Amino acid sequence: MGQGSGDEAGRGGGLRQMTLAGLRDLFPGYFALVMATGIISLACGLLGLPVLARALFLLNVVNYAVVAALMVARLIRYPRPMLADLTDHARGPGFFTSIAGSCVLGTQFVVIGHDSPVAWALWGVGVVLWFAVIYAFFAAVTLREVKPGLETGINGAWLIATVGSQSITILSILLLPTAGAYKTALVTFALIMYLMGCMMYLTIIPLILYRFTFFRLTPAELTPPYWINMGAVAITTLAGATLILNAGRSPLLTAILPFLKGLTLYFWATATWWIPLLLLLGVWRHLYRRFPLRYSPQYWGMVFPLGMYTACTTRLSQAVDLPLLAPVTPYLLAIALLAWGLTFAGLIHELVRGFSRACLPESPASRG
Repeated sequence: MGQGSGDEAGRGGGLRQMTLAGLRDLFPGYFALVMATGIISLACGLLGLPVLARALFLLNVVNYAVVAALMVARLIRYPRPMLADLTDHARGPGFFTSIAGSCVLGTQFVVIGHDSPVAWALWGVGVVLWFAVIYAFFAAVTLREVKPGLETGINGAWLIATVGSQSITILSILLLPTAGAYKTALVTFALIMYLMGCMMYLTIIPLILYRFTFFRLTPAELTPPYWINMGAVAITTLAGATLILNAGRSPLLTAILPFLKGLTLYFWATATWWIPLLLLLGVWRHLYRRFPLRYSPQYWGMVFPLGMYTACTTRLSQAVDLPLLAPVTPYLLAIALLAWGLTFAGLIHELVRGFSRACLPESPASRG
């Protein structure tokens, strides 16, 4: 009986240690799970799959609640490691996913849940996080005395600054019908955020392309967030298409409509250009260099761009009257759904394996 009690105590202690260690080292960009699930849900809705869209929406509410709770718990229990991550060149941009995750879920509440009050609350969270996280990160990496080289200091996650800005643009426009007297101010704010997102992409992407072409790139360094190279311009395309489709609500948008159409088509072409190159780099990483393909939370940074490219292509075909793009979108959605399913299965497998290691009793051989 004493042995059994000892085993139970050991299992309980192992689970607690695993939980605390996981909380201390929590990946800063885990809101990418919310981003990826949200955009796949929205793409399903756009392409006539309302049941799947709503199921993923409900799942994403749970995703957001769990990730948010973990982030708050980490901030309370491990503030120093969290602050160190926020001010780190490589890990800090992961916090930008909290902005995009909040606004993508808010967009789901408007489009699928038809719940504007909750969407407004998430919009407010996204805006506050945009100012807090983006300025904290860029101030910290600018003012720190010891800085890494470009080859280790920058990665595709930096472009989530663009993603966060454009997610605010999209949600702002979708909230216009409930903005009342603040409609003009909200349109102006949405347009400013859109242009800021464009500025951030055009500023950061030359550094990433320079890092790609003039520094040695190992398989371990070619991480999935580099797919944000494409995802950032895909969401910029979606934001532009959303502005175009709602231009009739604002004289300001109507006045600059030709500019918006040209810029939106430009960004979609840029997103399309990235896809073959990223696929080739993936083949080189996993097939030629045989880098192991196993679950990492960073893979959500690859799923999101695939879903976003589906959604932005669908909306672009409507915004600039390009019906020839519409027939390819179901195939794009199938690819995005497959990527989401495989990554989610990997997440569940990792959670089950970690729980089993912490809770199952040791074998006699391992006890010696």
